[in-house]
Amino acid sequence: MTEKIYTIPMQAVKGVPRTKRTKKAMSYLKAFLSRHLKSENIRIDPLLNEALWSRGMEHLPARIKVRATTQEDGSILVTPAGE
Repeated sequence: MTEKIYTIPMQAVKGVPRTKRTKKAMSYLKAFLSRHLKSENIRIDPLLNEALWSRGMEHLPARIKVRATTQEDGSILVTPAGE
Protein backbone atom coordinates (compact mmCIF):
# COMPACT_ATOMS: atom_id res chain seq x y z
CA MET A 1 0.00 0.00 0.00
CA THR A 2 1.34 3.38 -0.97
CA GLU A 3 0.33 6.61 0.66
CA LYS A 4 0.56 10.21 -0.52
CA ILE A 5 -0.55 13.45 1.10
CA TYR A 6 -1.95 16.28 -1.03
CA THR A 7 -3.07 19.80 -0.19
CA ILE A 8 -5.87 20.56 -2.62
CA PRO A 9 -6.73 24.23 -3.26
CA MET A 10 -10.45 24.88 -3.56
CA GLN A 11 -10.16 28.30 -5.22
CA ALA A 12 -11.43 26.97 -8.56
CA VAL A 13 -14.71 25.95 -6.94
CA LYS A 14 -15.41 29.48 -5.67
CA GLY A 15 -16.50 30.46 -9.20
CA VAL A 16 -19.66 28.33 -9.18
CA PRO A 17 -22.95 29.52 -7.62
CA ARG A 18 -22.93 29.49 -3.82
CA THR A 19 -25.66 26.89 -3.53
CA LYS A 20 -23.68 24.35 -5.57
CA ARG A 21 -20.15 24.82 -4.17
CA THR A 22 -19.70 21.81 -1.93
CA LYS A 23 -21.37 19.50 -4.43
CA LYS A 24 -18.97 20.78 -7.12
CA ALA A 25 -16.05 20.48 -4.69
CA MET A 26 -16.59 16.72 -4.44
CA SER A 27 -16.35 16.28 -8.21
CA TYR A 28 -13.36 18.67 -8.32
CA LEU A 29 -11.65 16.64 -5.59
CA LYS A 30 -12.12 13.39 -7.53
CA ALA A 31 -10.94 15.00 -10.78
CA PHE A 32 -7.84 16.43 -9.07
CA LEU A 33 -6.91 13.08 -7.56
CA SER A 34 -7.58 11.08 -10.72
CA ARG A 35 -5.36 13.51 -12.64
CA HIS A 36 -2.51 13.20 -10.12
CA LEU A 37 -2.82 9.51 -9.25
CA LYS A 38 -3.71 8.23 -12.74
CA SER A 39 -6.68 6.22 -11.50
CA GLU A 40 -10.43 6.45 -11.96
CA ASN A 41 -11.28 4.19 -8.99
CA ILE A 42 -11.32 6.77 -6.17
CA ARG A 43 -13.34 6.33 -2.97
CA ILE A 44 -14.02 9.25 -0.64
CA ASP A 45 -14.09 8.55 3.10
CA PRO A 46 -17.21 9.80 4.94
CA LEU A 47 -14.96 11.80 7.29
CA LEU A 48 -13.62 13.76 4.31
CA ASN A 49 -17.17 14.36 3.13
CA GLU A 50 -18.04 15.74 6.58
CA ALA A 51 -14.93 17.95 6.55
CA LEU A 52 -16.02 19.51 3.25
CA TRP A 53 -19.62 19.99 4.44
CA SER A 54 -18.57 21.21 7.93
CA ARG A 55 -19.10 24.88 7.07
CA GLY A 56 -22.21 24.31 5.01
CA MET A 57 -23.01 24.33 1.33
CA GLU A 58 -21.85 27.87 0.56
CA HIS A 59 -18.65 28.26 2.60
CA LEU A 60 -15.93 25.84 1.57
CA PRO A 61 -12.55 25.58 3.24
CA ALA A 62 -9.91 27.41 1.16
CA ARG A 63 -7.81 24.24 0.90
CA ILE A 64 -8.04 20.74 2.25
CA LYS A 65 -5.28 18.29 3.12
CA VAL A 66 -5.99 14.68 2.16
CA ARG A 67 -4.23 11.34 2.43
CA ALA A 68 -4.57 9.06 -0.60
CA THR A 69 -3.90 5.39 0.11
CA THR A 70 -3.79 2.69 -2.56
CA GLN A 71 -5.67 -0.43 -1.44
CA GLU A 72 -4.92 -4.06 -2.36
CA ASP A 73 -7.75 -4.17 -4.90
CA GLY A 74 -6.33 -1.19 -6.81
CA SER A 75 -8.79 1.40 -5.52
CA ILE A 76 -7.66 4.61 -3.86
CA LEU A 77 -9.12 5.56 -0.48
CA VAL A 78 -9.04 9.29 0.26
CA THR A 79 -9.22 10.38 3.91
CA PRO A 80 -8.60 13.72 5.62
CA ALA A 81 -4.97 14.12 6.67
CA GLY A 82 -4.62 14.86 10.38
CA GLU A 83 -2.38 17.67 11.44
